[in-house]
Amino acid sequence: MVLALRSEALSIKEVDKMQRPPQEDFSLKETNPHLGGGKVTGDKLTSTYDLVEQMQYLYVRVVKAKDLPGKDVTGSCDPYVEVRLGNYKGTTRHFEKKSNPEWNQVFAFSKDRIQASILEVNVKDKDVVKDDFIGRVVFDLNEIPKRVPPDSPLAPQWYRLEDRKNEKAKGELMLAVWMGTQADEAFPEAWHSDAATVSGADGLANIRSKVYLSPKLWYLRVNVIEAQDLLPSDKSRFPEVYVKAILGNQALRTRVSMNKSINPMWNEDLMFVAAEPFEEPLILSVEDRVAPNKDEVLGRCAIPLQYVDRRLDHKPVNTRWYNLEKHVLIEGEKKKEVKFASKIHMRICLEGGYHVLDLIDSLQQRSPTDCETVMEIQHRGFGAGGFECAGAFSDENERRAGNDRCLLCREIRDEVGGDKSGRDSRIGKVRIRLSTLETDRVYTHSYPLLVLHPSGVKKMGEIHLAVRFTCSSLVNMMHMYSQPLLPKMHYIHPLTVSQLDSLRHQATQIVSIRLSRAEPPLRKEMEARHPPHMDTLSCADNAHPDELDEEFDTFPTSRPADIVRMRYDRLRSIAGRIQTVVGDLATQGERLQSLLSWRDPRATALFVIFCLIAAIVLYVTPFQVVALLTGFYVLRHPRFRYKLPSVPLNFFRRLPARTDCML
Repeated sequence: MVLALRSEALSIKEVDKMQRPPQEDFSLKETNPHLGGGKVTGDKLTSTYDLVEQMQYLYVRVVKAKDLPGKDVTGSCDPYVEVRLGNYKGTTRHFEKKSNPEWNQVFAFSKDRIQASILEVNVKDKDVVKDDFIGRVVFDLNEIPKRVPPDSPLAPQWYRLEDRKNEKAKGELMLAVWMGTQADEAFPEAWHSDAATVSGADGLANIRSKVYLSPKLWYLRVNVIEAQDLLPSDKSRFPEVYVKAILGNQALRTRVSMNKSINPMWNEDLMFVAAEPFEEPLILSVEDRVAPNKDEVLGRCAIPLQYVDRRLDHKPVNTRWYNLEKHVLIEGEKKKEVKFASKIHMRICLEGGYHVLDLIDSLQQRSPTDCETVMEIQHRGFGAGGFECAGAFSDENERRAGNDRCLLCREIRDEVGGDKSGRDSRIGKVRIRLSTLETDRVYTHSYPLLVLHPSGVKKMGEIHLAVRFTCSSLVNMMHMYSQPLLPKMHYIHPLTVSQLDSLRHQATQIVSIRLSRAEPPLRKEMEARHPPHMDTLSCADNAHPDELDEEFDTFPTSRPADIVRMRYDRLRSIAGRIQTVVGDLATQGERLQSLLSWRDPRATALFVIFCLIAAIVLYVTPFQVVALLTGFYVLRHPRFRYKLPSVPLNFFRRLPARTDCML
């Protein structure tokens, strides 16, 4: 009986195993590609493409033509050039009624897909019914020269056109034909045979590599101090005055002044995000709340940001008085001079000492390797090979602006296809922590591309990367371990949690709008998504009435279903915050473990050296002296205390943890 039950249980397990879908492989796999023609060593960067497997291309640069004969009845021609190689065909744009056109277009054909030995460059006349043949130039692929950077570019030359019988025809065509690699400077803007199925200029623009410059962002701090000589319409009542400030699509307001008079005071800061070039002025209005839903404007003023003071540190900024007028004329128009006007006293400046956009998230995105480093990365394609590109990332300029990174994050999207709504579909993302990479070592791995769906984690494919980390100054890199994670202004004049959340949202919107103006435009889904900040739990003295009602509710509940649902959602949010706190505690333990396990070899080496020196100092120094010096340091005067984090705290925060896990 027991044997029968076991047999039946085994059969059920086998059936269940057969019904389950096969387990996907999410592991990281090491690869052994043939990089740089076998010339890649531990030396520093020699060229942008020395980590790339060389890909051979046939390049055809069509420059211009002259003396083309007219094929139309009117004696004119609408010329264009057709470059044909086997089954692949690329065409230039056509010109109307022009016998000496200039194209300057480049065509690239992958050598691996060449199925012909002859290259034909045909010049044709655009017609409504059928295009007329003007002439051609034929090349034997065995006679085409090779050119690999840093060789000089191949100079184009004139070729006499021939007819289909290989006899001389009227007209000449300037061409340059050569065999090269993807390291050629003509590669990024060339028409590729791999993109022959992509139709239209927009489709070709979307598959070409582009560099998008993020706008330079500033914080605009508006310190509203006071106003004088306001003129409310109803002088029989005490005015309830506040200040509203508008910058683009950002609008903030102060609280109602406690001093209910015609000379109110606030001394309140309003923070905005501004992007260069400054296109819109700051509009300020002083308003009086005359009724619950009715406000009266007492005066306005427009302040162009081009004339606002800028500061990069905590030095004080001078205050100014601004005239308030009933009607403000912008865009350089003349203002009507008034003998008497209400005034507002403010301190306005553009803050450049903060790290804009990342803020809280940058605490988990900094590393000591952000000092004059070069990060090389090579995309080797999806599985069987979908695309290839390479690049080098330097952090020296960004370091000066406080815009460093320790996570190399590459997000791959399907931008050519997309869905019907025009949004790009996400394929996957790869994150690499730079502090865990050894210097001058080439890492070649195949990374799984994972996307989290409602049904679970789904593998969208694999991407092959070759990564090498180099550093120009080891001393500066080690010095970064003692530096704060954020610029000094974040500690000297810290921003509140609510301000950080609002400013992050506004900065993301501004960058999205600016990048959407590029060609091809970047849509909002290309922006990085930041995790929400953690709110502190409420105290008992400011509890919501519904929370008290829930506290005295019966079990099971006697409240309606919508209230129960609302309470359940609130409980989920609180549980999420608790989970965040527990995760932060676990992060500290992971940093300690990484310090002991040599995950960041440079940090552990510094810690071992410090421990050795500390052991020697404690051995030769009496304990009483050490205790005395420690007491003086802990009880030092506030004048000698700094708001910036200490060196040990900065060192510990820079240790790697598992907070960079994507799922």
